[in-house]
Amino acid sequence: MNKAFAFALLPVAALALSACTLSPTAAEYDKAAADMIKNSFQDRGIAKVDRLAQDDANRECAAADVARKPIDPAIAKAIEAANMKTVKWPSDGKFIGDWKSGEAIAQSGRGLTWTDTAGTPNGGNCYNCHQISKEEISFGTLGPSLYNYGKLRGVTDPNSAGGKAIVEYTWGKLWNSRAYNACSQMPRVGHMGILNEKQLKDVMALLLDPASPVNK
Repeated sequence: MNKAFAFALLPVAALALSACTLSPTAAEYDKAAADMIKNSFQDRGIAKVDRLAQDDANRECAAADVARKPIDPAIAKAIEAANMKTVKWPSDGKFIGDWKSGEAIAQSGRGLTWTDTAGTPNGGNCYNCHQISKEEISFGTLGPSLYNYGKLRGVTDPNSAGGKAIVEYTWGKLWNSRAYNACSQMPRVGHMGILNEKQLKDVMALLLDPASPVNK
């Protein structure tokens, strides 16, 4: 190889080496992570890989979390508005069920796993994140305490006009928490079909019925 030709190849070699040392872009990292996760799961029973699909709220909130900065306020408002439209109010206009059944739902973490069947009643698993009744001493602290939930908010009769605002807010929050907080980590138990209307009414009673141990 003559010297002139060798010197001509130097810029090409330098460019090739620099390309090898370039770090992947954020988009490439995201795709690699998504592919790895997707390849690590498979359909098993009622648990399907479509659970890995992200909606706009999940994508935007995850991106903000990775960037370690709050989500853009305009995007947050848009997410909340879109999720508010998904809230379905009780078909018969009644919000309050049986608090005893609500306590059982709050205690139960069953449902939606590959070992369950489509007809298995889902639990709310509420104690995993919240203190609720004083009698239960095993509870998570990821979410705020809900003990005295109705009492602290002045709900003496959840069926009265005076309690209407708190009752409707509580229903909406349970149905789709992201209607009120764009990046809420609380499961959207109504919107995602985790709990049905009757179950939601029973959990509402647990939180708001003055006879519930939560409000004692």
